[in-house]
Amino acid sequence: MMESCVKVPLKPSVLEDVVEKDKDYALIHGVIMRTRDAPNSSEIISYAPHVLLPSPVPTSLFHQAIDVQTDFNLLLHGVIQDKEFLQSSLKSTIQVDNFTRRLYEIYEAVYVNGTPSQPIQLGLLRADYMFDSPNGKETACEDIKLKQIEINTIASSFAGLGSQLPQLHSYNLQNLGEEKKVSSLPENKAVNGLALGLLEGFKAYGNDRAAILFLIEDVSQNIFDQRWLEYRIQELGQSIHVLRRKFSDVMERATVQENKLFIDDYEIAVVYFRFGYMPQQYKSEKEWETRLLLEKSLAIKCPSIPYHLAGTKKVQQELSRPGTLERFQKLFPDPVASMQKIRDTFAGLYTLDLGEDGDKTVTMAMENPDKYVLKPQREGGGNNIFGKDIVTTLEEIGQDIRRSEYILMDRVRPAVIPNYQVRHGSPVELMDMVSELGVYGVVISKGKEVLYNSNAGHLLRTKSINFDDGGVAAGAAVLDSPYLL
Repeated sequence: MMESCVKVPLKPSVLEDVVEKDKDYALIHGVIMRTRDAPNSSEIISYAPHVLLPSPVPTSLFHQAIDVQTDFNLLLHGVIQDKEFLQSSLKSTIQVDNFTRRLYEIYEAVYVNGTPSQPIQLGLLRADYMFDSPNGKETACEDIKLKQIEINTIASSFAGLGSQLPQLHSYNLQNLGEEKKVSSLPENKAVNGLALGLLEGFKAYGNDRAAILFLIEDVSQNIFDQRWLEYRIQELGQSIHVLRRKFSDVMERATVQENKLFIDDYEIAVVYFRFGYMPQQYKSEKEWETRLLLEKSLAIKCPSIPYHLAGTKKVQQELSRPGTLERFQKLFPDPVASMQKIRDTFAGLYTLDLGEDGDKTVTMAMENPDKYVLKPQREGGGNNIFGKDIVTTLEEIGQDIRRSEYILMDRVRPAVIPNYQVRHGSPVELMDMVSELGVYGVVISKGKEVLYNSNAGHLLRTKSINFDDGGVAAGAAVLDSPYLL
């Protein structure tokens, strides 16, 4: 059983004092967001939603997640190089999921039927995990297991703000007279790790007068998370230009000359996508034409279309099939050890493609819907289906090929811990919460050769047990940092 790092509930007078100091510290030290009422203005800001206390995380599970990340980096590198695997994994999905199909059509045009201008691939990844507690609150710490929820290959956010949480929580612990516990908060260098990854990609491009392009959303409530990364790039890279442009800006003003991508007179070395991961962001054919233009250019894409496809739920489900990892074993210096480390994190993942295997999956889900999660091929949070809604969805689909839009995953029963949520406009109250640990990774390759492979820090997000799904940007989770047990 995991317990709070501080005895709770706090006395009302103590809580009031530490919360007031917490909010001011967050504002002064850049743990901030724009408000929902004015998401495109920095005239009004507030502290980013977070928990008051660092949440307990078993030390062994924290290090397990950190240690396996470079193995996952190599695995995803192998996936993007394996055209046959991507084709076979997604063949059913692209028949029914229009968004994945449009991405795959670009992949086919540039990588299958053509030769890409840029052989260098840059992946900024984040593997997300929960702490499975099969016996609920009565589960002993040594019986809690690390289970992977997903791997994100596009727009993996909150490295900037998340890197500041250990300092905020150290300050809060000191104000509570718990100075000795500060040493149990691991340092978080996620913003440095991702900045170094983008810098390595920039160097690989080979033109120090070029620029890095942040491709951003029309609404940028979370701009300060991106600013932390932008500023760290410039601190580490000195004279490197970092541009922020909306997709509409690129559609209107980007040009390609001799395969080189230009916008506003800047040659672009790296395109860093913080946009383009949801269907509604492609409002017309012009958006798809622009995505193709970027993919065909010499600029290094983060992610490229192959990496974007490698992050689909369907590919992750296929990787979990018995015997599939052996397809990529030559990538690992110690194949047996690496494959075992990866498999140890897998939750059960099951196909819903039409056929015998998919039918078995449907039967499992219909008989025990509370044991599973139904997952579509979507990013951005808030898309998963739970409980009786699984039955309703599968009954409505029946034997239609639309079943291939989804995969089924074992539902993780995460460890529950009490904590205080500090969110603008909401009372600070003690509530039961669950945490999700993300680990960032950077992998850069040129063809089959891996040029750079690194762990790049971590992210802890925590949410009320009343939310089944959704992250910080979706309004469900809040920022956190681990307190190692």
